[in-house]
Amino acid sequence: MPFDPARLWERIADGFTRGLPPEVGLPGLAAIVLVAVALSVPRRSWRIFGLFVTVVHELGHTAAALLTLQRVTGITLRLDHSGTTTSRGPRGWRTAFTTFWGYPVPAVVGAALVQGAAHGWAAAALSAAALVLVAALVLVRNGQGVLIMGGSAAASLALVWFGGAVPAGYACLVLGIALLVGSCRDWVKVVRVHVRRRDLGSSDAHLLQRATRVPSPVWLGTFALVIAAAVVQSVGPLALIAERAAQG
Repeated sequence: MPFDPARLWERIADGFTRGLPPEVGLPGLAAIVLVAVALSVPRRSWRIFGLFVTVVHELGHTAAALLTLQRVTGITLRLDHSGTTTSRGPRGWRTAFTTFWGYPVPAVVGAALVQGAAHGWAAAALSAAALVLVAALVLVRNGQGVLIMGGSAAASLALVWFGGAVPAGYACLVLGIALLVGSCRDWVKVVRVHVRRRDLGSSDAHLLQRATRVPSPVWLGTFALVIAAAVVQSVGPLALIAERAAQG
């Protein structure tokens, strides 16, 4: 099928409708979990998928900054999985709020994708993701970032272009679970940074400590609580999908 921008926009718009949730039994869910783990655990696949987790991390900072009426001036992404979001505006508690919403956000987004798949909103989730990633390209300020954000946007548009209601459900489940696992992996990584006391300047927990004088272990623990809550919130929808398949 030749590429048609008008047709692509039509598919994105059509995605914002509720469809049927995927029907997969326990074997199907096990296969989906295995695919998600294959994306987010092995080093080779993590080199690629981890870049997307970083994108979600930085977009979490961006959303938090915008919610607190700050002006986002740029996003920098690097191939070593590091990133920076810069903003201007009133500081104080706004700085802490913006800094906090980095590490937990991939887990929160992952849980939202799982919920969306379970309740028939998978296509809407993919359409929304495509629009956000394309719009975020205007904020990227470095070449590596353009490559990473552009690749993420292209992948999301491809899912919308080639997918449908059923494939969207499977894609949301895989991406959602992979983001949950990736968030846990990144949390372990930042804990190791604090244990080794190296590269602390790249740690959001360290930046939060400097901004609030609350010890970084408290912030690391709070990150963990939000991530754990997202994981717990994802169990019910996955069980619901399996239950529907068993009843069908």
